[in-house]
Amino acid sequence: MEDLFRSYWWLLFPLAWFVAGAFDQILRYQRHRDTLNLIRTYAEKGQEPPAELMKRLDGREAAVDDLDDSDDRYSRRAARRYRRGYRYGGWYSVVLFGALASGFGAAASMDIFGAGEAFLIVAFVMGALFLANLVQTLMTRRD
Repeated sequence: MEDLFRSYWWLLFPLAWFVAGAFDQILRYQRHRDTLNLIRTYAEKGQEPPAELMKRLDGREAAVDDLDDSDDRYSRRAARRYRRGYRYGGWYSVVLFGALASGFGAAASMDIFGAGEAFLIVAFVMGALFLANLVQTLMTRRD
């Protein structure tokens, strides 16, 4: 059993990523459920729910359309990215996963630490993420 953890220690990182993603989804579900309960309360009273509450159901926590048109380029760019549906994507992810795939591929070909097969698996995963981000970046509509 000790050899299993010594050989596959790197699996802790994707497992932690999956657990963090599941926790994020649970929190998102609870926020959505609470918003629906609040809207239900307004409907039972016969009142119209506020527009901000309805925007929250669309997945927009902050009212992006309410930003003023100041010359602050960063806020306008951030608002555009938020409306597109991604926060950290784009060419940054393409370059990051491309570099990681090539690094793990080189480690697999050199058989560093005698773990060439493990590095090869990670290289394939990073390569798949590289390709997925490349396709998403190329297919994303430009504003």
